[in-house]
Amino acid sequence: MKDTDIKRLLYTHLLCIFSIILSIFIPSFFLENFSILETHLTWLCVCSVFVTAVNLVLYLVVKPNASSKRSSLSYKVTRFLKCCIYFLMSCFFFHVIFVLYGAPLIELVLETFLFAVILSTFTTVPCLCLLGPNIKAWLRVFSRNGVTSIWENSLQITTISSFIGTWLGAFPIPLDWERPWQVWPISCTLGATFGYVAGLVISPLWIYWNRKQLTYKNN
Repeated sequence: MKDTDIKRLLYTHLLCIFSIILSIFIPSFFLENFSILETHLTWLCVCSVFVTAVNLVLYLVVKPNASSKRSSLSYKVTRFLKCCIYFLMSCFFFHVIFVLYGAPLIELVLETFLFAVILSTFTTVPCLCLLGPNIKAWLRVFSRNGVTSIWENSLQITTISSFIGTWLGAFPIPLDWERPWQVWPISCTLGATFGYVAGLVISPLWIYWNRKQLTYKNN
């Protein structure tokens, strides 16, 4: 494992973090009273667009093991459409999971769905960018010893940390604190965001710390 690969991973993650920071500050120049709490749904849409755009650009530029054999226009269009379908399926899947775990079924439908969108942005989009619409590759990466590169290792960490952040973010909702950020799904989306950012920071550091012990099999 080369240190340059870890540095490239770190720089990529820093740009992803920067995209979230941009989603907080840039819209305030164009939208009145824009803030994470007061215009939370708008921020969810903006953040999802920013993070998705940065992921697409970064993985197109630095994605390892890019294949030049499958570069026909028809293949790219088919792959793109499949990725869009997978992303929508992920959003609906998370929406159903949230409802099963207690989110309002009829009320706050838009809030719940946008929460599913932002969580899909933090988890599904990086998987689609790195692995493509390949379920077998996804199952391999998230199995016990299935990773074949530091990129897939970081994908594991950021995805799991996003889910953990979402889960922790749900704890303050039933508490009687009467804080504005306890309204559904603000604390959960903030938890998912902090979890995603934590994963982006932790994964390169963890990989660097354990670089001598990590070995990858060629896929």
